[in-house]
Amino acid sequence: MAKVEITINGVAYPCRQTMGAMLRFKQETGKEVTEIDPGSFSDLCTYLWCCVKSASKADGKDFDLSLMDFADSVTPEDATEWAEANKEQSGDGTTESSETPRKKKKRA
Repeated sequence: MAKVEITINGVAYPCRQTMGAMLRFKQETGKEVTEIDPGSFSDLCTYLWCCVKSASKADGKDFDLSLMDFADSVTPEDATEWAEANKEQSGDGTTESSETPRKKKKRA
């Protein structure tokens, strides 16, 4: 998977989907990521913040913006661009390997 970064206030931060980001989203919103409304900028912005927060933590990069400070620094275009990049990498727009799935071996 290609490294995705988002630049906020002149600083580049890693931004990727992680299990931690999904748990943070649940803590912030009370909703699972599978319940994200694709037309909701607040859901998108919150999940984007969760992804940056989690990826930064995993990579050892300081990221101390609150959700509201983050939202004040990110444009709707930034959020949409990130969503499109993730869609391409997750298989919806599929830039990942298109290998044929392996067949399961039958048990005797």
